[in-house]
Amino acid sequence: MQPQPPAGSCHATGADSFTGPDLRCTPGARDPAVKQSTIATTICVKGYTDTVRPPTRITKVEKIASMAAYGDTLPAAHYEYDHLVSLQLGGSPNDARNLWPEPGKIPNPKDRLENRLRRDVCAHKTSLIAAQRAIAKHWVEKYHELFG
Repeated sequence: MQPQPPAGSCHATGADSFTGPDLRCTPGARDPAVKQSTIATTICVKGYTDTVRPPTRITKVEKIASMAAYGDTLPAAHYEYDHLVSLQLGGSPNDARNLWPEPGKIPNPKDRLENRLRRDVCAHKTSLIAAQRAIAKHWVEKYHELFG
């Protein structure tokens, strides 16, 4: 299991569908195998995320530990154990710095942004690193910029 921050030490930001992680606890982490030069053979390949997504038997235990770090008290089903830098943008598959208990329903606005950024990266409208930074540092602002 990935080491997690101490219980209650992390605090989500925002509200409702536009909640973000505590960037001290979940700053995001990238998969070193995914670079601008490898997008054609990694994230831009249909089904890529299925090849790197950790199995539930691993992430289920980590999700509970991450919920404790964030002080989340609702049942686990109320949270998505979410990759801050999504797998489809080359986020690290199982690094605690990239995973957090995102509250709310699936799909959510962040999922819509991830899909759009991946399309833009694969169409060479934006660079991989720009998309990764946008999602990791200020996904809510980027969402409103693109979708209103």
